Amino acid sequence: MTKNLTIDNDFRDLIPPLRLDERAELEASIQQDGCRDPLTVWSGTVIDGHNRYEICTRLSMPFEVVEKEFDSKVDALIWIRRNQLARRNLTDDQRAINAERLRQLESQKVKSAAATARNLQRSNSDNVSDHEPDKKPKRDTRKEMAENSKLPERKLRGAALVIKERPDLADKVEQGEIKMADAVREIKRAEVVASLESVEAREQKALEGVYDVIVIDPPWPMQKIDRDERQNQVAFDYPTMSETEMADMKMPSADDCHMWLWTTHKFLPMALRLSEGWGFKYVCTFVWHKPGGFQPIGLPQYNCEFALYCRKGSPKFLDTKAFSTCFEAPRGGHSEKPEEFYDVVRRVTGGRRIDIFNRRKIEGFDVWGKEAADE
Repeated sequence: MTKNLTIDNDFRDLIPPLRLDERAELEASIQQDGCRDPLTVWSGTVIDGHNRYEICTRLSMPFEVVEKEFDSKVDALIWIRRNQLARRNLTDDQRAINAERLRQLESQKVKSAAATARNLQRSNSDNVSDHEPDKKPKRDTRKEMAENSKLPERKLRGAALVIKERPDLADKVEQGEIKMADAVREIKRAEVVASLESVEAREQKALEGVYDVIVIDPPWPMQKIDRDERQNQVAFDYPTMSETEMADMKMPSADDCHMWLWTTHKFLPMALRLSEGWGFKYVCTFVWHKPGGFQPIGLPQYNCEFALYCRKGSPKFLDTKAFSTCFEAPRGGHSEKPEEFYDVVRRVTGGRRIDIFNRRKIEGFDVWGKEAADE
């Protein structure tokens, strides 16, 4: 038979779209063997078989229908979601969002029925205040759903978080466009940004003179070594500091603070001592691979510099994709750090940032240094 049926977007949107190859296979099967499985409808509205209905209607192919009876649209939605849990082509992420939304629908139905019963009881009771309704033990509906759907509870808790905080991302997970982990990561990132970038937080840290991110390139106590560039220079054109002088510095760090401490091969041990003395814990080393570099007699070419990543408290990164400890970038001016490094720091951190002993002004950073101040 063929007949015109109604499409309800609320029902249709519960069905994850077929991949192009899946849709092509379904259409080829219908053209060859006809529509073997009947469509399921409720009061003339399709609740299962939307893809088959579109293909059959477009190709003028006959199809059969099976009628379902429901008391309400909520019951129809529950039926569709239960049906979706049995689909084998869904990922666990998709099934988790579906299962959590099914649990919420069922809870909504139970609460609605309970409210109706209470209202009916009040209307039929002459002495409501003296009547104490029977209390049923509280059910752990999420645990039950996890068991029924054969999904870990943590997966359903993650789904609940995404549905509550970002329904738009939950829709994308259910449609198979993104992974649950990516949605959760985006929610956590937004929370960190909100806490760091709020006007109140920034104003308070400005009053205290502290920062969430510190980049520091200390004036290490070294003598100028003659090299190809600026051959006539015998000493550095900016003052250097001893280890004791640097150790006495107080870092303007917030309770939770990222720090990148630039150093060279020679001063790696000193840099580690300084970071610890400033109250930071060493985590890892970022390596800037430079084109060429100074080569001492009888030793390898020093074609890299280091930025020790250390932290105080528990600062959070906003993004860890394409976030590597090794990177390549061209050289700039003398002792100038590459813009590629700052691009990464701006992307992965939030809040107030400062670059100490900088030689130039950097977007997104307060700067403290002789040459930057002179610009």
